[in-house]
Amino acid sequence: MRRRRILQREGVSSTSSEHDWQEAGVAWGHAAADWACLYEHYSMGVVIALFAATGIGPGTDLLDVACGSGNFIRLARDAGATASGLDAAEGLVEIARDRNPRADIRLGSMFELPWEQESFDVVVSINGIWGHCGDALVEMRRVIRPGGMVGISFWGEGPPLDSRPFFKALLPHMPPTNVEGMRDTNAIATPGVAEKMLEAAGFDVVERGGRVSTIEWPDEETAWRAIASCGPIVPALEHSDPALVRRDVLAVMANYRDRHGIYRFRNDHQFVIARAA
Repeated sequence: MRRRRILQREGVSSTSSEHDWQEAGVAWGHAAADWACLYEHYSMGVVIALFAATGIGPGTDLLDVACGSGNFIRLARDAGATASGLDAAEGLVEIARDRNPRADIRLGSMFELPWEQESFDVVVSINGIWGHCGDALVEMRRVIRPGGMVGISFWGEGPPLDSRPFFKALLPHMPPTNVEGMRDTNAIATPGVAEKMLEAAGFDVVERGGRVSTIEWPDEETAWRAIASCGPIVPALEHSDPALVRRDVLAVMANYRDRHGIYRFRNDHQFVIARAA
């Protein structure tokens, strides 16, 4: 089956009416162990910023939307919070549950959160909210208590933006529908777009900031496994010859290899903090 809508994190987006969260989950869970161990830690700079800005600590009831393999949940629990999560990828949810055996982690859609209204003090989404995800923010507002905090992150306009050449290398291998979806999704990188989306959902924006996301891999094979675990690469792998996709991606990645042979990938990682009105 050719998957036309790959959602939930960076890469492709849709309106909630078109959203097929199970299809998205298949894409993001296709190499769950590789994603969990080789890629998900890309967000640590922003994670630290969100902890400080939202006051996560003992007694906090936290929800992580598009929680992936549960990295943020594990850190929040270590800080004393009661942490819950949701993701569309069954494989990632299973890893998140193994990492956090006492946390409430569910499989489902961010457009229909399976919790009662006003259940949480803090709601976060690390690269889970993109263009046309306004309805998901409305759901996040429903489950957050009055005065509660929300934090979302997404790729900015750069610099640095090492992912841009990577996605350009994918474009010749992508179905046309996915190419257009990527353009729509990345609109959130434009300053002011995320703020307007949050305000429309019933939040008051408190802060915008950014960090440089840095992720490293020790060799070519590890770099490829990490990149190939990302959901947005699935349409290219299915639409084109996987060997050609690998060739073109690794040709770009060679530009980010240092004198020690380490592949170092840096990107402008933006976040916005808001309060439930």
